[in-house]
Formats: sequence, C-alpha cells, structure tokens
Amino acid sequence: MTNQYESPLSSRYASGFMLGLFSADTRYQTWRKLWAALARAEMELGLPITPAQVAELESHISDIDYALVQKREKEVRHDVMAHVYAYGKAAPGAAGIIHLGATSCYVTDNADLILYRDGLKYLRGKLLGVLANLAQFAARYKATPTLGYTHYQPAQLVTVGKRATLWMQDLFSDLRELDFALENIKFLGCRGTTGTEASFLDLFDGDGAKIDEMNRRLAAAFGFDGCYAVCGQTYPRKVDSRILNALSSIAQSLYRMANDIRLMQHDRQLEEPFEDTQIGSSAMAYKRNPMRCERICSLARYLMADAANAPMTASVQWLERTLDDSANRRISMPEGFLCADAILRLALNVTDGLRVNEKIIARAVREYLPFIATENLLMEAVKRGGDRQELHEIIRQKSMEATARMREGGDCDLLSRLAAERAFGMTEHEMAALLEPEKYIGRCPEQVTAFLDAHAAQLGGVKSAGAQIEV
Repeated sequence: MTNQYESPLSSRYASGFMLGLFSADTRYQTWRKLWAALARAEMELGLPITPAQVAELESHISDIDYALVQKREKEVRHDVMAHVYAYGKAAPGAAGIIHLGATSCYVTDNADLILYRDGLKYLRGKLLGVLANLAQFAARYKATPTLGYTHYQPAQLVTVGKRATLWMQDLFSDLRELDFALENIKFLGCRGTTGTEASFLDLFDGDGAKIDEMNRRLAAAFGFDGCYAVCGQTYPRKVDSRILNALSSIAQSLYRMANDIRLMQHDRQLEEPFEDTQIGSSAMAYKRNPMRCERICSLARYLMADAANAPMTASVQWLERTLDDSANRRISMPEGFLCADAILRLALNVTDGLRVNEKIIARAVREYLPFIATENLLMEAVKRGGDRQELHEIIRQKSMEATARMREGGDCDLLSRLAAERAFGMTEHEMAALLEPEKYIGRCPEQVTAFLDAHAAQLGGVKSAGAQIEV
C-alpha cells in the first residue's frame, strides 16, 4: 500500500499483458526503437550516419535513465526532448543524429499506433475465447427448454442454448468492428512538422522517392503495410474514435449478456461461478451475489462513457495540429484498453463456469406451460367439435382466474379449470398429455446448430478458457 492514488484498472482488474503493454518501459523503449529505425533507414538511404552510430542506438534500447529524464523534463518542459537527451547520454556517439528530421509525433504517434495494434490483437484473442466458451454452452443446451421473456414478463418457450446465441451474435458483430479497426490501422511514418516532409526534402536533396522509401522501410520494420496517404503533424484522430468505438461495442454486448445472467440468477435459473470459500456478503452469509457479472456491467458503463472522449477529440483538431488532445489521450486510450481487457477477462471466467440449474428451469416451465399451450389446446378442442370463439373466451376467463390464484400463492390450476368446462370437451389428463415442453420451442435447436455451423471457421482451433483466470 502507498500514500498515492493508484488506478483500480492497474491494481485490481487488468491483465499483466495489458499493464505491460501500456507501461512506461514499453512506451519509451518503443520510442528508442523508432529513433534507431529512423537512423538506420536514413543511413541506408545515404545520409551521413555511420553503422557504428546505428549499432550504438540499437544497443541502448532498454537502459533508460528515468531519473535523468525527469530532471531534464523539469528543465525543458518537453517530454520527447528529455528522452532525446537521455538517449544521447546513453549513446553519446550517436547523440548528434537522434531524431534527425523528425518531429515529436514521429515517436509519440507511431508508438501509440504500435501499442494500439498490439492491444487490439490481444483483445481479439480474448473475445474469441469468450465466443468459444459460449459456443460450447449453446451446443450443450440447444434443446433445453426455458421460459422466454418479453418485457421481462413470461412469454413463449425458447432454449437455454438459443439465448446464448443472441449474446454470441452481438459479440461476432463486435469482432467484425474490431477487425475493421485493425485492418485500417496504418503507420504515420516520419512526415515532418505539418506532414509536408519538408525537412526530409532538404536532407535528401529533394529526392522524394527516398522519402517514400524511408517511410516504407519504417512501416515494414514495425509490421505495418503502409502509411496514411496524407497527414498533418499527427495520425488522423478518427483512428482513436474507431478503436474506442470497437471497445465500447464489446462492452455493450458483454453488459447485455451479464445483465441477462444477473436477471436469471435472481430466479436461480443460471449462476455465475462461485468458489467454495467465496463470501457473498459481509452480513448475509447465505448470499450468492453475481459479483462477476455486476463488475462486468460496472466496468462496461465506464468504458462506454470513456469512448466518448475520442470523437470529441477528433472533432476539434485544428488544422495541422493542436495539443489539446494530448492529456486526454494519455488517459482515455490506455484506460479504454485496460477496461476492455478487464471486462473480457471477467467474461471468460463467467462463460467458462456458467451453471445451469435445469430443475429450477424445468419447474418454471411447468408453471407457465399451461398458459403457453393454450393456443394448442384451443386447436385440439376445435378439432373435437368445439366453437373457436366460445373456447377462446373460456380460456381467457379461466386464465385470469388461475393467475389470480397464483398471485395469492397457489399453484397454477388452469388445466383443471378448463377441464371443468363441458364446452371444452377435454379431460385434464388429455390436456396434460399435450404439455411436453419440447413441442413449444419451435426451431431453437435447429437455429443454434445453423448459427454455430455458420461461425465454426471463425472459432476453429480457439480453445475454451476462463476458469484459470483470477478475477
């Protein structure tokens, strides 16, 4: 414990990978890698930089003197120049050529693009893991009848597995958004103070082809297939908006799933994992609160709100550059990734250990099935010579009476009430024979199978995971 604030995203929720990705070491070592790659490309394209200088830069990527950086930044009030200074002290033979022709955004923006790309790839794997868990769940329970709800009121039967495919459909939509964001991330390159590459025209004696080649080499060195066609000083801030929107979409879908589970856990139909030694309440020892799903919903709300930062920033970029994006992006972008990571970790755990209480589900089905089956009962009674309109009114009246009894705590006695009506022409036993839940789930099993088959290729080789994740 310390006497300074620490973000719960760091101390409680996010994974070691994501914390490492957005750590100071990763960011500033990436800056040094960018400076070393720039020096190498410039040397190979004819600028007066020696192999020894490039080698010296490449050998001092990780030995960052943060105390020196902090001291220098207090003096010059510029973080990039403080790091240039410290890098030069670590590699004195190359100090004079570090950052040659570049502006600060060469390291800050390109490093961000690298981190965001790597973060999206990591989250993509976690999202596929959640989908793999849900696919197994849906297949297992594709034909298990359960009470459907509209307006959170009992409705026609569905199946437990079919409901899971509703969650999956949303998440596959999120996967497409994430993939679109990944496929459209490009490198900024080294473009100069206003994106005109004027400094490099001077360095390369007006040879534009060498500038293009330099940027191709830089992009390739960091795994990008090219640079943005045009830019100001920064990469387009629409990229941030697209990324956070993709993360927000994941949060929206997992909020919906977790909220559904919370509603069903209230009736004990489904339950999230609960360890043997877990405490549900400090006061009520019997409680089994859905704390993981509650945490998903809580963090998802934060992420959806955080995503509003990027479009507000993108919309107010002045001309070629303004710095009012910097402080906002330092917070909103990493925290968006950390929060999405936390939500997906929780979702992996929940979907891997989701418990279905089939007997409780079956009891709820039995309780409401007489109401759900009334249309089928009506058709059967008409076949036996009844009057459809008269029978409809009997069903309406007796349903209201049975409902009133249930409100007072009694069992559903709709069938016995209908059997007592001579006009209905059926015994209670005959009616009960029609109350097989499997007759009232429509095409749910077929729909689940078709849905899973359609997405099998996307989940091929993806392992179910989650139980081992500490949350």
